[in-house]
Amino acid sequence: MNRSALWLLWAGFIVYVVFLAPPLHLEATIQLLVNILTLQWMQVNPVILSLFSLVGIWLLIYSSLLFFDGRMQSIRFYPFAIASVASGVIGLIPYLALRESNQSFSGEKDKFLNFLDSRFFAYSLTVTTLGLFIYAFIFGNWDGFIDQFMQDKFIHGMSLAFCLFYLLFPTSILDDDIARRNWNKQQMGKLYLFIALAPLFGPLAYLCLRPSLHPIAASQHYEL
Repeated sequence: MNRSALWLLWAGFIVYVVFLAPPLHLEATIQLLVNILTLQWMQVNPVILSLFSLVGIWLLIYSSLLFFDGRMQSIRFYPFAIASVASGVIGLIPYLALRESNQSFSGEKDKFLNFLDSRFFAYSLTVTTLGLFIYAFIFGNWDGFIDQFMQDKFIHGMSLAFCLFYLLFPTSILDDDIARRNWNKQQMGKLYLFIALAPLFGPLAYLCLRPSLHPIAASQHYEL
C-alpha cells in the first residue's frame, strides 16, 4: 500500500468510528475497561475479553518487526508504539505511512531487541493466542458479542481494528523483515502465502520460524 492509501485508510477509519459507527456508551465502556484492567474477568464476556487481548497480541507482533525497522528509519517506532497502546491501529498506521522501505539492519541488538527476536517471545505469543481462541469459542457468549458489535462504538471499533491489523501485515514491513534476515522469499513458497494470508496465525508462524537477526550479517540481505 502506498502512502496516500495508508493516509486515506487512517482518516477514513477515524471518520467512520467517530461519525458512522454505533453510539458510544461511555459508562459501560469505562466499566468494561475497569473490569479488564483490574482482572475482574468473570464480569466480561469471554469473546470481548479475548478480542481485547488479541488486539494486544497484534501490537506485540507488529512491535517484533517495527522496533527493528525503526532502527533504520529517520523516525523511531517507539512513539507510535506508545500511541498504539492507547489507540490501537490509529496510532500504528501513521508510522507505516511515514516509514521508508528498508531491508538492512546495523548496530548491535540490545536486550529488548534480543527479547523480541527470541523464540520464547514468539512461542509465548502463539500459546497465548491459542488459549484465547479456545477460551472465546468454548465459554464466549457470541450472540451477546454480535449485539454489542452492532450497538456499541467501542466494541465495533475494536473489532474493525482487529481486521485492519490483519490486512496491513502483508505490506512492505513483512518483506523488509524477511530480507533483513537473509531469508529468500522465493524459497519460502507456500509458507509465505500462509504467513501473509492466514489471520493472526500466519504472522505468529513467521515469528516462530524466522531466522534470528545476526548483527554480523546485518548489512547483507536479499532483494525481494
